[in-house]
Amino acid sequence: MMNWNKLLSNKCFGMEALHLKHHDDRTEFQRDYDRLIFSSPFRRLQNKTQVFPLPGSVFVHNRLTHSLEVACVGRSLGNGVSKKLQAKYGQAFSPFIDEIGAIVSAACLAHDLGNPPFGHSGEKAIATYFSEGAGAFLQKEMTELQWKDIISFDGNANAFRLLTHQFKGRRKGGFALTYSTLAAIAKYPYSSFYASEKKQKFGFFQSDMEDFTCIADELGLLRVDEYKYARHPLVYLVEAADDICYEIMDIEDAHKLKILNTHQTKELLLAFIPEKSKPHTLDTLKVVTDENEQIAYLRASVIGRLTTACVEAFVEHEEEILEGRFNSCLIKEIPDELNKAYEACASLSYKSIYKSKDVVDIEIAGYNIISTLINKLTDAVLNNKKAYSEMLLSRIPEQYQTEDPTTYGKIQAVLDFISGMTDIYALDLYRKINGMSLPTL
Repeated sequence: MMNWNKLLSNKCFGMEALHLKHHDDRTEFQRDYDRLIFSSPFRRLQNKTQVFPLPGSVFVHNRLTHSLEVACVGRSLGNGVSKKLQAKYGQAFSPFIDEIGAIVSAACLAHDLGNPPFGHSGEKAIATYFSEGAGAFLQKEMTELQWKDIISFDGNANAFRLLTHQFKGRRKGGFALTYSTLAAIAKYPYSSFYASEKKQKFGFFQSDMEDFTCIADELGLLRVDEYKYARHPLVYLVEAADDICYEIMDIEDAHKLKILNTHQTKELLLAFIPEKSKPHTLDTLKVVTDENEQIAYLRASVIGRLTTACVEAFVEHEEEILEGRFNSCLIKEIPDELNKAYEACASLSYKSIYKSKDVVDIEIAGYNIISTLINKLTDAVLNNKKAYSEMLLSRIPEQYQTEDPTTYGKIQAVLDFISGMTDIYALDLYRKINGMSLPTL
């Protein structure tokens, strides 16, 4: 059984031997949040597609705004759980019990950092370039598990790498985040060995397995198998914050883009409100006459109810979670009426939003852009003495260059570079290396 005293640790990855004296009152967990907010990879999220392609004059969510909103909900979830655990066990049972909200909010900020341009189509483009495309010939140059990493490429594993790997010219430990924050990001705490064609998800690459093992063992995560651990309990709160935000905020975005009309949107959101509270809600909607503000009010009410329900679900299943026996997610353990309303949103989102023409078109374009960039850059790193390869490789920032002589290491360097791109940068580089546009001199 996992123990909260070990699970909540302020030890910083890569800085274990240092004893730094800080000159302010921030805790290490608050420093995690600040390091992420001020980082370049976090800023780049402002130009990475969340769901909808660049919508012109109507502002909808990108991955940056999504991550900030998830962090807000995550903080509320963490604070709610912290209070209930203190009431259950008393303040003294863990020195960092007050910091659960800070840990979860920091992990929420980082949960999408590993996603390549163009969202899930970018992930699929990377994986299939090697599994069924021009990169298939490289299989013979990698071990079985290294190859599985590449053909199952996942933004979750890439986020852990981005946060912990010592890139060229950078300090040891990557972002130097606390062990607890790093573990709270690991939604899939296992290697690509367990990824399947149906679910190509995993939490760390072979190259980063030693680092993940170090963190997991220090925190006392339960080892399930050779390359697999039970989740850190706070992962469930990060996951719940993400589930709440992307589903409800996508409904609001769809309304702004007129994919859903006001009546449809109100019906979806009002389904979360219990009958005894509906008169007050409807009275408020009479006062607030602006349609967008009405939807915003309902969205806020729904998020509040889902947050409270997920806190209750976590506390109810705490023992199962600590024993590694909880095989669900918190959003599925909320009361039936809320669950039914949530599933109605999920069903409509899949049909009307995620499969809408504009969304599919950007996924197709992104797939081709990513595939082309991988093809060009892979050829360049494997044949780096060619004149064209030298020119192309000069475009890669120093931090993504590698001295690793293995094919696996070289391919990972290419994927580090590509996955860090914004949508617009990837499109711009694609056009330039294909001679479709020239820089202005």
